[in-house]
Amino acid sequence: MAGKSQAGGERIEHPFDPLFNEYSRVLILGSFPSVRSREQNFYYGHPRNRFWKVMATILNCPQPQTVEAKRALILEHHLALWDSVAECEISGSSDSSIRGVRPNDLSIILKKCDIRRIYCNGRKSYDIYRRYIEERTGREAVLLPSTSPANARCGTEELINRWSVITKDLQSQK
Repeated sequence: MAGKSQAGGERIEHPFDPLFNEYSRVLILGSFPSVRSREQNFYYGHPRNRFWKVMATILNCPQPQTVEAKRALILEHHLALWDSVAECEISGSSDSSIRGVRPNDLSIILKKCDIRRIYCNGRKSYDIYRRYIEERTGREAVLLPSTSPANARCGTEELINRWSVITKDLQSQK
C-alpha cells in the first residue's frame, strides 16, 4: 500500500515476505527494498547492487541471475533475508529519506529457525535494528558495509573481504 506523505515521499509497506526456512542460521537484514526490488518483488533487484555478486563469491558458487536461483542460493546456504523496515515513508530508493519507520517483527523468523547471527547490510539497516528491534530480540547485530551502488566508498573487493565473515559463521555452525 503506497500513498503520498507530507514530506513528499511515499508511505509504503514492505511488499514481500522474508526468505528463510527451518535450516536458516544466519539472517541478513537490509533496510527497505529499492524501487527496482519492489518492481521485481524480490531482494536486491537493482542491477548495480553488488549483493548477489558478493554472496556468490563468498559462498563459492555461480552468481544467480533469476529470482529462483537467488532464492535457492540463500536457502541452500542456510541463510535468511529480510529488511529492518516493515513500513515507512521513502523517496524512491534513498535510505537517507526513510522516515516514520515501523520495524519488522523478526519473531516471524526467530521462532521458526535457529538464527545464530544477524547481519545488517548497511548503516541504515543497522541503525533501525539498534533503535527499534534489538531490545525485542535481545540480540546484537553485526554491521556490514552496504552493497548498494550508493556506497561508492567501498569497492567490490573490500565488500567481499568484509562480508566473508558470514562464511566463517556458517562453517563454525555445522
